[in-house]
Amino acid sequence: MSFRSLGRSFANPLSAFALLCASILAASALQLVAFSAHAAEELEIEIKIKDHKFDPAAIKLQAGQRAKLIVKNLDPTPEEFESNDIGFEKIIAGNSEATFRVKPLEPGTYIFFGEFHMDTALGHILVE
Repeated sequence: MSFRSLGRSFANPLSAFALLCASILAASALQLVAFSAHAAEELEIEIKIKDHKFDPAAIKLQAGQRAKLIVKNLDPTPEEFESNDIGFEKIIAGNSEATFRVKPLEPGTYIFFGEFHMDTALGHILVE
């Protein structure tokens, strides 16, 4: 018995199966490499909240850059980390942290703030 696929003849159906499996594995490996490259493009930035202030209060990103913000609240009281410009809002309990993912942004200045202490908890992301 022979098996024809893509213009090739295989005397043994197991050969065709092996070729199919190898193709699937190769395609999976390419997707994994693409995913790893995509994940590597994400910049990780740590922001600390201490004495109701952000450190750093100013962050620079390249246009189109993905970022992961890890916001650590070192104060004993909660803070609401918010950005109307970027579109996130979350209460971070005292002595805890939260993670925010920032999609690629166009050039400009994007404000973030701590809603519970807006007089001191202010910051921005500058995208160039």
